[in-house]
Amino acid sequence: MSDTLIFVIISLIKSVVVVALLLLGVAIGVYLERRILGFIHLRYGPNRCGPFGILQTIADGIKLFFKQDITLPVTERTLYVVAPIIAGVTALFPFVAIPFADKVLPDAINLFGRTIDLTQYSMNRGVIADLPGGILFILAVSSLSVYGVLLAGWTSDNKYSFLGGVRVTSQMLSYELFLGVSIMGVLMVTGSIRMTEIVEAQKHMWNIVYQPVGFILYMIAGFAEACRTPFDLIECENELGSGFNTEYSSMKFALFYLAEYIHIITISAIAVTLFLGGWQGPWLPSGLWFIIKVACLFVFFIWVRGTYPRVRFDQLMSLGWKYLFPIAMANLIVTGVCVLIS
Repeated sequence: MSDTLIFVIISLIKSVVVVALLLLGVAIGVYLERRILGFIHLRYGPNRCGPFGILQTIADGIKLFFKQDITLPVTERTLYVVAPIIAGVTALFPFVAIPFADKVLPDAINLFGRTIDLTQYSMNRGVIADLPGGILFILAVSSLSVYGVLLAGWTSDNKYSFLGGVRVTSQMLSYELFLGVSIMGVLMVTGSIRMTEIVEAQKHMWNIVYQPVGFILYMIAGFAEACRTPFDLIECENELGSGFNTEYSSMKFALFYLAEYIHIITISAIAVTLFLGGWQGPWLPSGLWFIIKVACLFVFFIWVRGTYPRVRFDQLMSLGWKYLFPIAMANLIVTGVCVLIS
């Protein structure tokens, strides 16, 4: 068995584990959101399906699976069906390069009487693929999800859905720019674009200490990228009748719903990796530290949803271009000067 084949097998196993954990995380996240929002709003959350309503998410999934799938006689039927698949699948791509633990396998294993070095291709690391340009890969593939939502709005033959799709183009593409600029300070400080090296550089001090402004800008842009309150304007019910997904039902709608929560986990995982030390932490296993940090940021997303009202679309774009972008550029310049001086 060649080293390349072993690398492929181990990467596939890691991929299956990561996808399973993501799906489990979405289920837990939906439940937590309902319970926490219920607490914030002084009302009951789910409390019927299972103890404390813990089976409510499973019940909702079963309902969506068996719900009637209505497919409209749209002009572009193929793209109409493919759009939710694009949104759901592309949401998983960034986790190829996000490191979730220090080491998950030993440095070498004995297989069929042959000692195999797992340090080659970083097969022993807690990452599916330790890419040399990991952050560039993440930024590239994370932007692909906009095509699924945009196609959904365009192919629905519905003016409200189309308007939601147009909002996707302006909102998500604009805030991807701010998100990218906000993390460039981290790349300057660490001197690397490999995700594992960025985490290892935070062994003694997290990057949030050096880049507090970058972290704040990243989180604001993350809310817009994940289309979460107060920036959930591409599916604004009081203006669009649910926006781009108005004409979708059953599992097609479920894929969009799944993609939204995976995006929240992705934004949180990238923030943890770049600013909060990644898997670094005392006493507990590295993978558990990563999960705890991601969970804390996920709860922060929920808290903001239950606290702040939705802004207008013109306010959203004005905030980005008139305020966030200049602040991000100023932070980048100051960071560059500090790095040169030091």
